[in-house]
Amino acid sequence: MRFRRNLERLGEITAYELSKQLEYKEEDIYSPLGVAKMQVLAEQPIIATILRAGLPLHQGLLNYFDSADNCFISAYRKHTNNEDFDVEIEYLSSPSVEGKVVILSDPMIASGASMVLAYKALLSKGKPKHIHVVGVIASLEGINYVKKSMPPNTTIWIGAIDEEMTAQSYIVPGLGDAGDLAFGEKMDY
Repeated sequence: MRFRRNLERLGEITAYELSKQLEYKEEDIYSPLGVAKMQVLAEQPIIATILRAGLPLHQGLLNYFDSADNCFISAYRKHTNNEDFDVEIEYLSSPSVEGKVVILSDPMIASGASMVLAYKALLSKGKPKHIHVVGVIASLEGINYVKKSMPPNTTIWIGAIDEEMTAQSYIVPGLGDAGDLAFGEKMDY
């Protein structure tokens, strides 16, 4: 529970900082005592999250962008033997992202492969105006891969960067498996 809640808090902190980079418009806000001109978001972002580890981070982002549309992407490591794996996208549920601001989140960005594949999967729903990649911990190699593989209209928001990654693409020291820490170990069938 504590790990899940802390991921949610990190989503809230990131949403607050990220909100400073979004476009606003002036709008009349009505209260029982009068009308005030306020700055409100010009458009709501789409929060796209890689399942299952990203759910608490997604909730933290959604706590701030509570009118945002939502997108969910299933990405997983398909192991071919004890050391080698491919990242596969199995499922995508998303509104159109054409011309929209997309916040693409995953707590861990190790090699960066799942983040880049998630972005490529999103392109089936249109071309975003801007992508904000949100993560809690990343490897330096993963950040470099994301920078190299994503379009120039991408901003990366990371809590911490660890210098090392193992041959199996685990961040060192990292946190471990964010999905397992948030929800318990997976049951493989």
